[in-house]
Amino acid sequence: MENEKFKVLLVEDDTNFGQVLKNYLELNDFVVELARDGILGLAAFRREKYDICLLDVMMPNMDGFTLAEEIRNVDPDIPLFFLSAKSMKEDILNGYKLGADDYITKPFDSEVLLHKIKAILKRNQEMQEKQHSQVEFIVGRYQFNSKLRTLQFDSNDAQTLSPKENELLLMLCEYKNDLLPRDAALKRIWGSDTYFNGRSMDVYIAKLRKYLKEDSTVEIVNIHGNGFRLVVPE
Repeated sequence: MENEKFKVLLVEDDTNFGQVLKNYLELNDFVVELARDGILGLAAFRREKYDICLLDVMMPNMDGFTLAEEIRNVDPDIPLFFLSAKSMKEDILNGYKLGADDYITKPFDSEVLLHKIKAILKRNQEMQEKQHSQVEFIVGRYQFNSKLRTLQFDSNDAQTLSPKENELLLMLCEYKNDLLPRDAALKRIWGSDTYFNGRSMDVYIAKLRKYLKEDSTVEIVNIHGNGFRLVVPE
């Protein structure tokens, strides 16, 4: 990992700020493409492969939230950070609902951002490389393969899960019919148990509940203040 240069897509309409941040990341061994608005950012994303996207929120032509939705349509798994002067709680929650890995309000410490980027890239790499002793699970009438990231109901077509969906369902299966502590899931998958990471995890729990709704005997129960329990008939 030390010898690998990760590629960053930075979409920022503030010319001076964008160039300064680009130079800083390049000094720290990242390859950075700087796009000046959302439309140019989307064109760059469709043209090249990146390891992480850093998006301003307030931009001309296409705002960062809209750009994030377009990026997620192309690649639902790429790490995505919002860099924004919009610090209202509703904006931050909206960012996480769009699947952001972090929402960083301006002004911020560039060194802190650098460490956050390195942490998410390292964590994603470890999650991809991590091998579990058990990869196939029977969840009621579902078959779940954590290595392939597939969830299949009866003989229907298998659904491919995102990395976070996959890791969260894997942890629920590992704790099947027992309490999965909330902080354990947050620290393993999100890296920390902050409030906003907790809200992000709640969004993923809702997605998993939707995926598992075809079997009424399977349920993800919220144990208030403590975590979740995947209830599966034995």
